[in-house]
Amino acid sequence: MSKQNKISVWQRLLRVFLILAAVFLVLGIIFAIMIQIPEPDVSKNLSTTSYVRKQTAGGGYTVNNCHLKKNKYGIYEMYIEGDDYERGLIYGVLAKELIEKQENFFVNRINELVPNSGYRFFLKMMIAWFNKDIYKYIPEENLREIYGVSKSFSDKYDYVGPKYYRILNYHAAHDIGHALNDYSMVGCTSFAVNKEDSQDSTLLIARNFDFYLGDGFAEDKLLIFVNPTKGYKYASYCWAGFTGVVSGMNEKGLTVTINASKSDVPFGSKTPISILAREILQYAKNIDEAIAIAKKRETFVSETLLIGSAEDDRAELIEKSPKKFDVYQSPENYLICSNHYQGVLFMKDSVNLENINNTDSKFRYNRVKELLTPQLPLDYKEAIGILRNKEGQGGKNIGYGNPKALNQLLAHHAVIFKPQQVQMWVSTYPYQIGKFICYDLKKAMSGEEDNKIDSLSVDADPFLYTDDYRKFEAYKITKQKIFRYVMENVPLTLSESEINTFISDNPLSYITYWELGEYFKKRKEYLQAIQYYEQSLAHDVASVNEIDKLKERIESCRKELKN
Repeated sequence: MSKQNKISVWQRLLRVFLILAAVFLVLGIIFAIMIQIPEPDVSKNLSTTSYVRKQTAGGGYTVNNCHLKKNKYGIYEMYIEGDDYERGLIYGVLAKELIEKQENFFVNRINELVPNSGYRFFLKMMIAWFNKDIYKYIPEENLREIYGVSKSFSDKYDYVGPKYYRILNYHAAHDIGHALNDYSMVGCTSFAVNKEDSQDSTLLIARNFDFYLGDGFAEDKLLIFVNPTKGYKYASYCWAGFTGVVSGMNEKGLTVTINASKSDVPFGSKTPISILAREILQYAKNIDEAIAIAKKRETFVSETLLIGSAEDDRAELIEKSPKKFDVYQSPENYLICSNHYQGVLFMKDSVNLENINNTDSKFRYNRVKELLTPQLPLDYKEAIGILRNKEGQGGKNIGYGNPKALNQLLAHHAVIFKPQQVQMWVSTYPYQIGKFICYDLKKAMSGEEDNKIDSLSVDADPFLYTDDYRKFEAYKITKQKIFRYVMENVPLTLSESEINTFISDNPLSYITYWELGEYFKKRKEYLQAIQYYEQSLAHDVASVNEIDKLKERIESCRKELKN
């Protein structure tokens, strides 16, 4: 090839490269424009500098009539009042450091789950596109409040996205988590009893919220008491920076808890379920009003909302998918909810049937029924005992952390509601085995700091002080090391002694042997990996889906041995 021809080829290649670069630049600009989320219309006279945060003698903070403090049980309590944007600004000013701490845990957990930076960037772009219209499905009041909170977010994670954009996406984390991960982070269990099945004949509701983003994320829980200018006062148990509701009660004795169900993969965002739950809590005083609110909102994942009502003296399930809506009322004086639907409309739904048959949801439903019925009529202490139960059906020891158990030792929190009395018990760290504290919500939602009923508190689970608990915590450390080795290539070599200790710390859990199978598969020691996968199958595996995954891994290792 002549020198002139070589130059011509390079010129053509350069031209193609420049054209492609221009195309990608234009597409990038179009993408950036299309995912822009407009800021809500708020008062230009208000900002974070409008409020002076004063420190109290007990180490808490006040802003006007609002306050934040950490009580002696380790729970952060916050009371806020006023208009939406004002509430958001004060929320952020009061809890600025706590919000940053929670975002640290959140982002670090995402980095652990998605260790590849390139894939994280792709995932960020995908979520940005997916959620580009999310603001259209959130009430203006919530947008203004969220915008106010975002003003106190840290600059540290601006590389993830603008502050307002980040917090909007965080409010959809529950939904995205179970849509993309088959709700592995958000399997929850709840139940209610009333009339003759309740010891005092009034409605009692109990729930575990098994949303897991790491132990650090769950350590600093926030109990928020909100006195809005519109709607009803309400209390919500969650984490700093969050304005939605996953577990809460309002001044009328209406309660809301959410339980994820199995969803098809969505193609666009709608109303986050926590925002819908928040709207119900703030604006409904009975079940009919809750149903009316739920019907008018589009959601992008399948979810059950357990609604308890003092006015109606009963609890019902609102079962909502992106395409269907049903309401289920139990024929008994007790109601059980795990992660599948029970209403007539979903009885023959293929996704729901697959969920019932192939996941751990039905096991937990059956376990609640097994524990509940012999103890009827039930009181709050017995309800807490059910939430804390770690065994499988029939009381079988299935190892610690099994998804078939009600207490998987990963819950963010657990709560008990007594709607008629407007009382709420909340669990303290860790999981649901710490002490349960009872609040008089009438006092708390009015800003009174003397709002606890100490005589109704429930001591920590004795399991917390056992050698088995200590072993389980040690087991989790090794499990995390294996996870980071497999997912992030963090160097790890387990000695025979360390492997034996790992097994002895949780010997009856199928997860123990699964993790060792993953460890040896990563090391390309396929024979040992197969042996551990087979040991995992010999134990009580949580679901058909997981049995299939184990069998696929065994087959994969056998193919590697043949190559």
